[in-house]
Formats: sequence, C-alpha cells, structure tokens
Amino acid sequence: MGRILGLVALLLASTGELAAQGKGIRLWNLTTSTVSEFQLSPVGKNDWGPNLTLNDKDKEVDHDERLRITGVEPGRYDAKVGYRGSKHCFVRGIEIKADAVFSIADKDLKDCNK
Repeated sequence: MGRILGLVALLLASTGELAAQGKGIRLWNLTTSTVSEFQLSPVGKNDWGPNLTLNDKDKEVDHDERLRITGVEPGRYDAKVGYRGSKHCFVRGIEIKADAVFSIADKDLKDCNK
C-alpha cells in the first residue's frame, strides 16, 4: 500500500511540473500565405533576431499552422514577416505572453514591399 501511495504522489508531482512548463510561446499564422521568414525585434529597435521559421520541420509556417517560438522572452515586439518571392511586411507592437499563442493576420501586415 505504501508503494502505491508513493507512486501516486510521484505521478502527481510530475504532472504538476509538466503543467507548470506549459506549451511555450506559439505563433499562429492566420495570413492567407505561407510564411518563410519570421523575425522579432523589441518595439522600435530594428534589431532583428534570427529567422524563427527555421525551427519548423519544413522551415515554413503554412496558413493556420502554429510555430513554437523559442529564445524569446514575453514582451512587446515588432515582427518582420517574409513570404516566398521576397515579399516582406512588418507587424508592429505584438504582445507576446508566456505559454500563450499570438497570431498574425493579413490585416496586421504593414509596409509591405510588394
């Protein structure tokens, strides 16, 4: 009986740890096109980080697909969004929260070059 209680306690502890870790930060692509580049910069800084789509298995984020974002702290960011054919747009002032999904949609895209 003591072993069973110990096992139950261990399972509950590990379940709690997993719940605390959450799913991480995720981008949800609600634009009508496949995103091939996604870079973040603190708002107004133009200090662009790495292309985060490279973390995806096919290196792109299709419409209605979610991408796990790593190496980014919660806060407000500008995003540079790139598409096949070298079209680039910006999304300004995205609020990124821990263990939450944020989305970009066509209406959010500004200053597109094509």
